[in-house]
Amino acid sequence: MSNQNLSSQHCKPCNGEVPALSASQVAEHASNIDPQWQVSDAGDALVRRFTFKGFAKAVYLANLCSWLADKEGHHPDIAFGWGYCEVTLTTHDLGGLSENDFIWAARLDALLE
Repeated sequence: MSNQNLSSQHCKPCNGEVPALSASQVAEHASNIDPQWQVSDAGDALVRRFTFKGFAKAVYLANLCSWLADKEGHHPDIAFGWGYCEVTLTTHDLGGLSENDFIWAARLDALLE
């Protein structure tokens, strides 16, 4: 599945009944998104840090992430300040990563292209 395929999908409601992705599934999905997304050491989150020369662009990205989260019904943790915006994705109901996390990451990447 390519980034283009992921970015054309939409997040599906999570009912907590589907297990989190296995390590091999995470690796496969990670190969289909921008390599700047990093899988956490525990394998339960995707993290990407964006850097800027100033505050406004960090706020704009945080706002874009908020808009995408609302649109997709999938909500990342967003931290931002002067010169940075860090986005962390995980599916809390599953205690790990789901396909939704990768879809959301690919959709953000497509918006930023």
